[in-house]
Amino acid sequence: MIRRIITIDRDKCTGCGLCADACHEGAIGIRDGKAVLLKEDYCDGLGDCLPSCPVNAISFEEREARAYDEKAVQEHLRTRDKGPRLQNFPIQLKLLPAAAPYYNGASILLAADCTAFAYAKFHEKFMGERLTMIACPKLDGVDYSRKLAGILKNHDVKDVTVVRMEVPCCGGLVRMAEEAVLESGKEIPVNVCIISTRGEYK
Repeated sequence: MIRRIITIDRDKCTGCGLCADACHEGAIGIRDGKAVLLKEDYCDGLGDCLPSCPVNAISFEEREARAYDEKAVQEHLRTRDKGPRLQNFPIQLKLLPAAAPYYNGASILLAADCTAFAYAKFHEKFMGERLTMIACPKLDGVDYSRKLAGILKNHDVKDVTVVRMEVPCCGGLVRMAEEAVLESGKEIPVNVCIISTRGEYK
């Protein structure tokens, strides 16, 4: 059937995830650092996501698409919101193995220790199906860039999302990720998300 449905301009999209938060049907997700329409039959065509996009990367188009399936949406939301989001354990970078099959094909979340406590929607916003690593560049007193570089070099990692606090010491986490990617010799996207000391996603 021909109906109105959203389209996302990947060139404009910054991967901020605000549209995914605004979508009540769970039709939008973040993959490889960009917003994507997960399933067209989850999109109701009402466009609650449009005003949330700060770069106007979302618009409507009229095209052939499967009909909106409210029953499937409800089941999707029920399943998505049930159970733990943690994909791996341990999560502390210093305890994670240097080699493991679950790194292959993974999107990595590298988060400062404080972020999950500061930001209420941390699980929902950042973890999802990402493989979680946590570290504190100030208190750990260890440069993990070499260990992370080895993980990236020896495994097929899709991307790295760094979630840090706005405080200066958290900048070390970003530098560590960037140095690890450089040392790995691969072109792996690094996305940086910042949480304020008031617990707001900036």
